[in-house]
Amino acid sequence: MKKLLLLAALALPVTPLFADAPKPDALIADGMPPIPDELPVQTRPYMEFRTASFAGWHPVDKSMLVATRFANTTQIHRVAGPMMARKQISFEAEPVGNARWAPKTADILLVQKDVGGGEFFQLYALKDGKLTLLTDGKSRNGFNAWSKDGELVAYSSTRRNGTDSDLYVMNPRDPSTNKMVAQVQGGGWAISDFAPDKKTAIVAQYRSVTNVDMSLLDLASGQMTPIGDHQKDVAIGGAEFAPDGQLWVTSDEGSDFQRLGTVDIKTGAFTPRGPAEKWDVDAFDISPDGSFIVYATNEAGMSKVKIFDTKSGKVRVVDGLPAGIVGGFDISEWGEIGITFTSARSAADAYSIDPKSLKVTRWTESETGGLDVTRNVEPELITIKSFDGLPVSGFLYRPDPAKFPGKRPMIMNVHGGPEGQSRPGFQGRSNYLLNEMGVAIFYPNVRGSTGYGKNFVSLDNGPFKREDSVKDMGAFLTALGKDASLDASRFGLAGGSYGGYMCYAAAVQYKDQLRATNCIVAISNFVTFLENTQSYRRDLRRVEYGDERDPAQRAKLIEISPLTRVSEITKPMFVVTGGNDPRVPASEADQIVKAIRDKGGVAWHLLGKNEGHGFAKKENVDYQFWATLMFWKQNLLN
Repeated sequence: MKKLLLLAALALPVTPLFADAPKPDALIADGMPPIPDELPVQTRPYMEFRTASFAGWHPVDKSMLVATRFANTTQIHRVAGPMMARKQISFEAEPVGNARWAPKTADILLVQKDVGGGEFFQLYALKDGKLTLLTDGKSRNGFNAWSKDGELVAYSSTRRNGTDSDLYVMNPRDPSTNKMVAQVQGGGWAISDFAPDKKTAIVAQYRSVTNVDMSLLDLASGQMTPIGDHQKDVAIGGAEFAPDGQLWVTSDEGSDFQRLGTVDIKTGAFTPRGPAEKWDVDAFDISPDGSFIVYATNEAGMSKVKIFDTKSGKVRVVDGLPAGIVGGFDISEWGEIGITFTSARSAADAYSIDPKSLKVTRWTESETGGLDVTRNVEPELITIKSFDGLPVSGFLYRPDPAKFPGKRPMIMNVHGGPEGQSRPGFQGRSNYLLNEMGVAIFYPNVRGSTGYGKNFVSLDNGPFKREDSVKDMGAFLTALGKDASLDASRFGLAGGSYGGYMCYAAAVQYKDQLRATNCIVAISNFVTFLENTQSYRRDLRRVEYGDERDPAQRAKLIEISPLTRVSEITKPMFVVTGGNDPRVPASEADQIVKAIRDKGGVAWHLLGKNEGHGFAKKENVDYQFWATLMFWKQNLLN
């Protein structure tokens, strides 16, 4: 028998120990080498971490909804109690991460889903693993709010003309009740909350990160009454009615930072409530009985959770959470607070907070590929002065010096937005770069980032200030180049979306300080970007970047576009893009890759045909990461 088995084995075709890793069918890898099979084997533990984001409470059985991934895409799961099994309830090929039970009754569960990352979201009722379409199936539809009794749902939709986000209300149990309650102009509209009597609702119009207007909408007549002076540049966030009809918001009126307070609907007067915070109030929620409000402050990127007693005005701080980042809040009918929490040593997981005892309870413990997350490095806050003396900061993750002695290579990774902020969360796959390759990672918050006040976030607005944020990158590169533990001759830079534009710009302006760049879903030409981004968001982006229809601004936009100076890109570049990206069209990548190659330069290009503004499907994300590792090994370590 042993002889027969040996002969059979000898008859099998001989394959090498390591071959090329299979590429997902939806990816096009152009001008780049295949992935050797040993790379997936080496990185496997780092690829298998999961997250679990809190999505909402079941108001009757007190279970929790979480969004997590067990296969290729994120889906909705139900967790009956703390640390109990996650029971999957949505089973779609596309990611499903947004779901909410009807308040009070939980007789219907609504979810939001798009196809291929195109962001043309639809609303569905989910029951017994099946989705029932509630919207038109074509336009972009955004879930806004439930009424407090769970009867009505509000959403915005571009169905009328593909551009304007009109406002709709329906009873989702009977889609024939669907009604447009406000026809508007622009893409930044949403219903923030229903009044307790459901006769009126608060409407927010997002104009820019520093300008959000509120109005009171009569749901029967459609009449919209402005709240406050809409001529002022004031940012309003999270408008929500308390049970007594008082309207609570966050606002930067009279302050450089977002403060928690109330608004008089008739006069528009904002009254700050609670202690004077020195940082933005990021998010808040009001308990169903109105007795307390939970909110979070963003303190240099770290979240601090606080509970405000609406009667006494006293504030208590939740100390049971380590340094990290807290997601949005949802207070259950019985008063328990649901959150998502993540830190450098903890993947995102769902937790709850008891508002009386302040006890923090963990509901999920996501898998981390068997790795000991306590080995992950905590970041160091780095603060420097930029070219004009402005203080700017970022988070530096350093490899273990005992394992990786001497000067280490570094990748600067610039966030998108630009109205975004790099915060010290879980590094996921990037821990492989830190723990196994000894590559430091630095996340800067250049001017224009949120979290540092409305003056700071406005310092890069328009085409004539845009490159001041690019200069901040140069200041960071110079300062970090003097760090005794970093090797200034082996610096790389990466970024996605607006950070992708910064990546292209750095490849032009700081080519002598960089070995290579990895630019993801990136703007290469501001004019073609503004002309080709989806119409529902075009005016919103013009406020930030400039108006290409104005001759002077158009000329400046072309001048500062990386494509204009593409001949100065002399170092290797890895470009990643999504074929269905509604924000930064794939043509932005196509034109710069072609231009670099026409000039004799090196440009790898990875296109996800079934992806949008960044890869979301695990098989694609994995392949992208492996390709990125190859790119850095070839251009940063060798």
